[in-house]
Formats: sequence, C-alpha cells, structure tokens
Amino acid sequence: MLQCAVKNAASVTPRRLFRPDVVGSLSVISQNAIVETQTRGMVTKRRVKLQEKRRRKAAMAAKGILPPKPPNYIPKETPVINSQSREEREAEARAADVKASQQMQERMKQNELSEPLLRYHMEGLTMSDRVRKLFDLTNGNQGEVVKAQKQRGMELFQARDGDTGSSAVQVIALTTRIQQVQTHLASHRKDNSAKRGLEALYVRRRKLLDYMERKDFESYRRVVKTLGLTR
Repeated sequence: MLQCAVKNAASVTPRRLFRPDVVGSLSVISQNAIVETQTRGMVTKRRVKLQEKRRRKAAMAAKGILPPKPPNYIPKETPVINSQSREEREAEARAADVKASQQMQERMKQNELSEPLLRYHMEGLTMSDRVRKLFDLTNGNQGEVVKAQKQRGMELFQARDGDTGSSAVQVIALTTRIQQVQTHLASHRKDNSAKRGLEALYVRRRKLLDYMERKDFESYRRVVKTLGLTR
C-alpha cells in the first residue's frame, strides 16, 4: 500500500512555484502598455490640427508675417479714458429728460387742438350738433372709450401719420390692454386665464422696451418717462 501511494505521489505533476521576479516584470509590461494606449488615445485629430496651425503661425511670425486683426480691434495696451464725468452724464440725462417732456407737451397740445374722436369713425363729416351728440363718446360703451383712448395715445408717439407698427406705438397699445385687464382683475380676482394673459402682456412689453433701449434710446426714454414705467 505504501509503495502504491509513493508511486501515485510521484506521478502527480508538481504545482508552479510563485516567482516574484516574473510577476514584477509582467506588471511593468502591462503598465507600460496602458500608458502607451493612454498617450496614443490623447492625441486626437483636433489636437493634431491645432498643433499644425500653431506651427504654421510660428513659421509665419518668424518670417515677419502676422495674422490680420479682426474688425474694430482695440489693442490691450490702449488706455481707458472716461470722456465724461458722472456729474456731466447726469446733467446730460436731465437735459434730455427736459427736452423729451417738452416734445410730449407739444404733441399733447396738438392732440387737444385736433378734432375730437367720434363713434364709428365719423370724424371729418359735416353734421348738425344734434347728430354729433349721438356720435359723441359720452354715449359710447366702455370698449369704444378704451379704443379712442388707445388711438389718442398712439398718436402721441407716432413716427409718421398712420404709424401703427413702431416700437413706441406697440408699447402704448400693450399698456392700454394691460390697464384694461388690470381693471377686469380688480373685480374678478379668480380669473386665472386673465392673470396668465396679463403676465404674457408684461413679457411682450418688456421685450419691446429692451429692444428700444438698445436701438432707439431717445424713444425709450420718452416712452418710459411718459408712462411712468420702471424696470
């Protein structure tokens, strides 16, 4: 029995011994391979193009040929000088406010001297006083009165006769509508659809005012001062 056990033990293949030197060399090889793959992956096509572009720029600069400057280019070394002080700017703004108020007063006087508005656009017709009273706005409903007020307000800011599309005129029309919705909400506080519409009107007017502030500041100043609007 002992002889059989010895023969079976001798026939079994021995296990592989742990060799730290071989394992260490394998780990170093694997790390080097990972680093190579990482560096190979970092060099993208975009990076190659940027490197080529830098090389071309450096070669052109060595020859004394610099790239063209963009339009309205201001060098970094240009000193910043304030042409006006704060007091001068405030005085200029006050003078512009006075001028705008004078223009509005003149236009309001012209509107007062013009023929009063009548119902159903009956202005400019020859009629007796008794017939004119029938078409007077005092006999009109609320919608007709609001429409006449809107027309008078638009005439104050018209750039020309029959102007209904300029930014100032649109702001006046939106303000009239906003006031009408506000009056409605004063007696119908739970009308959520009217509240949502009022918010949309606010946004539309704010966008128009922002556009006027960028493009035509004088009209923006006149509209804001006349209507008493705040940001």
